[in-house]
Amino acid sequence: MRFGLEIPTCKPFDAVAFGLNAVDHLIVVPRFPDFNTKLEFSSHLRAPGGQCATAMVTLARLGLRTSYIGKVGSDETGEFQLKSISSEGVDVSKVMVAQGAESQLAFIIVDAPTGERTILWHRDDKLIIQPDEVDRNAVTAGRVLHLDGHNVAASIRAAEFARQAGVPTVLDIDNYYPGTHELLPLIDFLICSSDFSRRATGESDLRKGLIELADQTGSHFVAATVGREGVIGLLGGQWIESRGFEVECRDTTGAGDAFHGGFIYGLLAGMSVEETLRFANAVAALNCREVGARTSLPRLEEVEQLLKQQPKV
Repeated sequence: MRFGLEIPTCKPFDAVAFGLNAVDHLIVVPRFPDFNTKLEFSSHLRAPGGQCATAMVTLARLGLRTSYIGKVGSDETGEFQLKSISSEGVDVSKVMVAQGAESQLAFIIVDAPTGERTILWHRDDKLIIQPDEVDRNAVTAGRVLHLDGHNVAASIRAAEFARQAGVPTVLDIDNYYPGTHELLPLIDFLICSSDFSRRATGESDLRKGLIELADQTGSHFVAATVGREGVIGLLGGQWIESRGFEVECRDTTGAGDAFHGGFIYGLLAGMSVEETLRFANAVAALNCREVGARTSLPRLEEVEQLLKQQPKV
């Protein structure tokens, strides 16, 4: 099956992302702690993360030209974040620095036996991007615009610019924020977390929720990632499912961000829907090999090797 949506060419970048970046403190524990107890942790790591920033680093490692647009604080953490992105070859010339603000920070508890994680995060209000700060030329400089659903008003403005310029939009979303209902109809490829459709529609059945999302938004493609099980999508009234890959999982942090990067790669490469979802699953799985949102983001040859090792079933 083909996506059937025209992708522009002759752009400065293959993909542009407008959204979050973060610095994560990952704490690995032998088991998830009970309330009001003490537990010795196994290791601690400070590492860069954030949905949109990580998706662009994913694509850069796969060999594409990418640009990240967001906002950081004027602190050492912000400097660390920008260096982590630019060192991967991602353009950060349009990143804004909020003077006197603290950059977004997260503390992530990683359960060693399963690799599953719990995230505690904080974002300074000074990091909110306002609609009048959205640069039309910058957000339409890629063949695809990637969004994460935060900064809703600014995301709406960016998506409007993209729609006017004929640039397709991809959305990575897990929470339903005030104003999200105005953003969703501007999205061409809506790929959410498994619980988002319930939050957005009130429908507990995932398939029914995705159908309702498709009807409400008019998005070209609607899908939900379902962890180790992979992804389930809906295109033109037809269901497409793609199972996840088996890897030794140390940490699932950033797996969804990597999936979206892999999805955009397949979309731009002209892969079929089935090939794109399988490719994205492989990228997400490989990113779970080490602790940290970007620590084990794969190169293209690693993805291709995993695709060969674990053939379609």
